[in-house]
Amino acid sequence: MSRRFRGEYTFKVDAKGRVSIPALFRRVLEAGDPDFTEGLRPQLVIVYGPPDQPYLEAYTIAEIEKLEAKIERLPNSPLKRKLVRDITSRSHHTEVDPDGRLVLPLRHRDKIALEKEAFFVGTSGTFQIWNPETYEALLAEEEDEGLGFDIPEGTNPLDALDMALARQAQDGEGG
Repeated sequence: MSRRFRGEYTFKVDAKGRVSIPALFRRVLEAGDPDFTEGLRPQLVIVYGPPDQPYLEAYTIAEIEKLEAKIERLPNSPLKRKLVRDITSRSHHTEVDPDGRLVLPLRHRDKIALEKEAFFVGTSGTFQIWNPETYEALLAEEEDEGLGFDIPEGTNPLDALDMALARQAQDGEGG
């Protein structure tokens, strides 16, 4: 099984846009870079996406290649053009520096209003870089939204996962 990005971390951003990457994330980047060998710097792709995306999303080389291969299989269409623009065109191929840091271009920092701190969020196959205040606001907003279906108050989210999967299976049988 491949390694995954897990956890949340906050790191300082210096005036040049350098920010440390969590050590566990660096191991995942190394494992997801087919050209990586000891002594080299792991490569990654940072997607800054459409104008309304409030975070940067970082992909291992293996993950971005899988995603781009799926996009390439689409017939030429507005969807394909949008995905190419949002994923491929609005991306930044980079590498981890010798000190375990990323250098985030000013354009990327400005897009997400990143100043003194960066909040890293592991999302399994990718990791996101957020302005900490923006991320906290999103969490507060999601708390108010609910889960998309009725569950008893106080239900453990893992129980809700089982309920959602059972509902999906039931809907699939009836459809």
